[in-house]
Amino acid sequence: MPARRRSRQRALQVLFEWDASKVGIEECLHDYYESLYSGEESGDVESESPPPDPFLESLARGTAEHYEEIDKLIVLRADNWRLERMPLVDRNILRMAIYEMKYERTPPAVVIDEALELARRYSEEEAVPFVNGVLDAVRRIILPEQAAT
Repeated sequence: MPARRRSRQRALQVLFEWDASKVGIEECLHDYYESLYSGEESGDVESESPPPDPFLESLARGTAEHYEEIDKLIVLRADNWRLERMPLVDRNILRMAIYEMKYERTPPAVVIDEALELARRYSEEEAVPFVNGVLDAVRRIILPEQAAT
């Protein structure tokens, strides 16, 4: 599995905890890293801490930092859906993808494709066209120069 795809999956897990628990993103990142190696020991020496994942951390921190602005874009384009009624996983896939398109400058086609893969893997079947439609509509707002292409 490509490293960035794995980082997106991990960031989604962190964002899910952050959204569900309403604790700070730093605490959720810490919890995530702790969960990777909790209880694992080799002999009397505890295993080393997991190496940091800069892309995971950037996605999680950036999404959490900009979530209010991102949520406004989602509400603007998620016809007939209130944000608080969306499944947590779908809401955070959308948030993370919008953050990545807008702030990480990843090409929209890549971001949308990766978001759809996350939706296929972690959500219901109906989530895929929903996520696709919202992200495509938001893309036209935040990247209008690419909407004509």
